[in-house]
Amino acid sequence: RHTLQQQYRQESQRLSELRAQHAAQLNQQITAQMETLGMPASRFETRLTPTGQERPAPHGNETVEFLVSTNPGQEPRPLQKVASGGELSRISLAIQVILAHRTDTPTLIFDEVDVGIGGGTAEVVGRLLRQLGETGQVICVTHQPQVAAKSHHHLFVSKQIGADTTDSQVKLLSPDEKIAEVARMLGGVKMTSQTLAHAQEMVAQLSE
Repeated sequence: RHTLQQQYRQESQRLSELRAQHAAQLNQQITAQMETLGMPASRFETRLTPTGQERPAPHGNETVEFLVSTNPGQEPRPLQKVASGGELSRISLAIQVILAHRTDTPTLIFDEVDVGIGGGTAEVVGRLLRQLGETGQVICVTHQPQVAAKSHHHLFVSKQIGADTTDSQVKLLSPDEKIAEVARMLGGVKMTSQTLAHAQEMVAQLSE
């Protein structure tokens, strides 16, 4: 028993050192990625809190908590207490981009990841989502044409309202239908030759 306890202390201490070493690097990388996603004043922090327990614990000598500050001068707080839905999606996207080559999560789902961002940032979001989609399945709900244009596959969701029922329909768009839908997202109900040309250009940039 003494030998096992000694071995645990050695391994848990090594784990603590690795956590401290990589937490600083992770904080820096995710904070930088958040800046590119339209959150320039935000700060990501990994907090390691010693448990203070002498007995062996399944997760080592400390608890790990992710915190974020989304405004200048604001102390970092737990993600679920600070971030809005859109911010949380973008923070999650930033984390997944950094960890893309170290995770085996088969499917990532982002809901309204583009809430509250402009066209330039939406372009970055779309590019990063497509980058993640190269190595795994990414499903994204979006109303931004800059994001939709970057997709490998575009699914159009609509409602069919009957006399007594309302059904949802999902349709896989063809390349031409995708261009038309991106144009609609760009220009509203009335499409012009200019918006169609713009949409075609946005979709064509996928190969660049």
